[in-house]
Order: sequence, then structure tokens, then C-alpha cells
Amino acid sequence: MLAAPRAGARELMRLAPVAVWNGGEVQLLVLETRRERERTWLRVALPSRPNGSSGWIDADRALLTPTRWRIEVDLRARRLTALRDGRAMRRWAVVIGTAATPTPRGLFAVYERVRQPRGSELGPWALHITGHSDVLDDYGGGPGRVALHGRAGALLADPLGSASSHGCIRMNSADVSWLAARADPGTPVLVR
Repeated sequence: MLAAPRAGARELMRLAPVAVWNGGEVQLLVLETRRERERTWLRVALPSRPNGSSGWIDADRALLTPTRWRIEVDLRARRLTALRDGRAMRRWAVVIGTAATPTPRGLFAVYERVRQPRGSELGPWALHITGHSDVLDDYGGGPGRVALHGRAGALLADPLGSASSHGCIRMNSADVSWLAARADPGTPVLVR
């Protein structure tokens, strides 16, 4: 990952080809393309701190795949919308972060889909996104990465539409299963 769209630019980071939690393929959100000296470069959203970081990669080293899906989270309304080809397909009330541990705003992407073990309070799926908490460095052994996940056990005490999480976006377990079947890694997630 380079700081500028040119060979020899300062290296920002090296990105492993597989995701940490599920071992799946890493897919990043493309923010911009640029043609420089017979070479095409892609500016991609980085899955690291600070939120909103980006870097450049040579397009010849990437496989581009379009996504028809997009996720939008409206923090004020405490609602998540799943869109396909720009059209709202489903809307759900969600639990967002508290005032002390807010859900970060910005344009992110699904980083990896992680199947949760049976009985997990996170429900059946956690869709980790490229955004990180602005106040917490760690969530249960992870790097403070925010996720869209289900609810079970004690998490059911926090009603949908409340601000009760550590920054993650919680939804009904059946709804996160529906979303996990459609939101591949790389799917844009706009939190506003």
C-alpha cells in the first residue's frame, strides 16, 4: 500500500492477503482510480486506523469485482438500510454506540464475515467493517474494529433503536443472517 499513485512512493503498510478472523480473501473498497505514466492506480480504503485512511495500489495487482449491495446506517434514526442497485431492499432498527463509546461515522466497507459459534451473544454472524472505535483500542481480543452483528443472551436487554453498544451496530440475529448472505467483503458501509 503506497502513499501516492506512483512506483517508488512511500509504503504505508503491507496488507496480508487473508483476513485475520475468518481466513477469507481480503477485499477493499475502491475510492478512486488514477492513470499515471501508462499505469492505472487504485486508491482504496484501508482497514486500519485512523478511520478514513486510504492508500494506493497498482491496478494490475488487483482483481476488481463490482458489488450491487450497499449498507447505510443512519445514527440519528438508529436504522440500517440494505440497498441493492441503489434501491432500499430492507430497513431495520438497530442498536448503536453510547455517547461515551459512539459508533464512528464515515465510509467503510465490510472487511470480513465471521460466523459466530453457537450460543454467542453476537448472534450467528459478525460483519466486521473497516471502521474502528474512536475511543476503544480493543473489543474482545480484536483491534477495536466495529462490526454489524446479531443479538443474543444479555444483549437482548438493549432494545432495538437504543444507543447501548460499545460502538458496534447490533441487529436482530435473523436480520444479520439475511445481510451476511448478501454483503460480501468489500461491500460499502456508509455510517452517517
